[in-house]
Amino acid sequence: DDSLIHAGAVILPGTIIGARCIIQSNALNGSDGFGYEFVQGRHVKIPHFGNVILGDDVEVGACTAIDRGRFGATTIGDGTKIDNQVQIAHNCQIGKGCIIVGQVGISGSCTLEDYCILAGQSGVIPHMTIGKGARIAAGTGVAEHVPAGATWSGWWGQNHRDNKIQIV
Repeated sequence: DDSLIHAGAVILPGTIIGARCIIQSNALNGSDGFGYEFVQGRHVKIPHFGNVILGDDVEVGACTAIDRGRFGATTIGDGTKIDNQVQIAHNCQIGKGCIIVGQVGISGSCTLEDYCILAGQSGVIPHMTIGKGARIAAGTGVAEHVPAGATWSGWWGQNHRDNKIQIV
């Protein structure tokens, strides 16, 4: 109800869109995840049968791609706002009220708990959890679980206060 899907957005079968969502132009919802198995000298595609579920009041920015899960759903929680040119890989679970800024890349099977902020060009390796209310600074690479409420920065990411001391 009351959702707006702009011209050129792609909504693939199985995608569920909540109320009052905005999907900007050229966003892609429900594409295959990037999964391959190396068999007899070649990369063989692993099928993805899941879907994407967008909660209520979600915005998906232009040219953003959200991959469907391999078996289950990739989920985006109520009130989450996703900027332009973001990649959310298969099987991710994004909590409610998150802010994901432009050019962020979230690898497969990651969890962002409620109210996380990922600033521009940050990236998260597969299977990580970013705790409730955590903030990830622009350009930060997340290669380990982030505690709730933490602020991380740097490449590779660590507690912002510790990172700041090393820089100075």
